Amino acid sequence: MSVDKTTVKRVAKLARLAFPEERLEPMAGELNRILAWVEQLNEVDTSSVEPMTSVVKVSLKMREDVVTDGNQPIAVTENAPEGEDHFFAVPKVVE
Repeated sequence: MSVDKTTVKRVAKLARLAFPEERLEPMAGELNRILAWVEQLNEVDTSSVEPMTSVVKVSLKMREDVVTDGNQPIAVTENAPEGEDHFFAVPKVVE
């Protein structure tokens, strides 16, 4: 896969990033080098490697799964910028 100036401009727009015109071509080169490096990773044989979630063997602490209401509405909302009757108050975002 090759990234050109047009693709960089499109991805930048989707990511809501502002790139000056003179930075588009160098950015395309940087992205192409990154993608080439990722392609090299596909050549590594990982068939004998066991899947893992961490490099350190860790087991999760288990606790009883009990549903509670928390009983701490004041503590939960005391640091909120705005609140009313122990609820978070947020600005209206949809008209």
